[in-house]
Amino acid sequence: MKEELISKKELLEQTGISYGQLYRWKRKKLIPEEWFIRKSTFTGQETFFPKEKILARIEKIKQMKDDLSLDELANMFSPNPAAVTLHRDEVVKRNIVSKIALQFYIEQKGEQHMFSFAELLQLYILDQLLQTGEISLEEGKCVFDVFEKHYSSFQGRSCELLFLRKMGIAICLLVANGNDVYVEEKAKIIVRLHVPTCVEQLKLMVSEG
Repeated sequence: MKEELISKKELLEQTGISYGQLYRWKRKKLIPEEWFIRKSTFTGQETFFPKEKILARIEKIKQMKDDLSLDELANMFSPNPAAVTLHRDEVVKRNIVSKIALQFYIEQKGEQHMFSFAELLQLYILDQLLQTGEISLEEGKCVFDVFEKHYSSFQGRSCELLFLRKMGIAICLLVANGNDVYVEEKAKIIVRLHVPTCVEQLKLMVSEG
């Protein structure tokens, strides 16, 4: 599953931003270093970007840069968790996750009134996966398991959550972002979710209170 790439020249033309803006945003960590991909072409070395991610990020920067400083935007886009806790009533009131996902979380982990950002992220990702219709609630248990055991190992680095299924059995993986994933012929990648994008979306939702 290789991502479609866009060249730097095409990116600047399509978005209307300047070379200087692009590299200033890179220095400010609004655009991850790993998205700048150097490749050899017949004209020499060129820089390419993951097309879907970079276009979405630049559009978001344009929309928000009048309301937030570049440092505030960098914090918003950082894969690090926000220092926030929310009451269960607020989680429902703000439609951060569905009542079904919240109830399932409580059934698995026990009655809970306050949620940390890390717990909200597990909930939010489970909800996103359920909404695709690709996984069942029962399969969603492994989301909690893989996050609790392994997410801290990434320590702010970018990663993706993969759901594979083979002969009806689901497997959940966290992999370092940007890595190509190859699976055997009878296994199918059902969902590939970019975790930092979920972190960004969740930060926006919890900051809108």
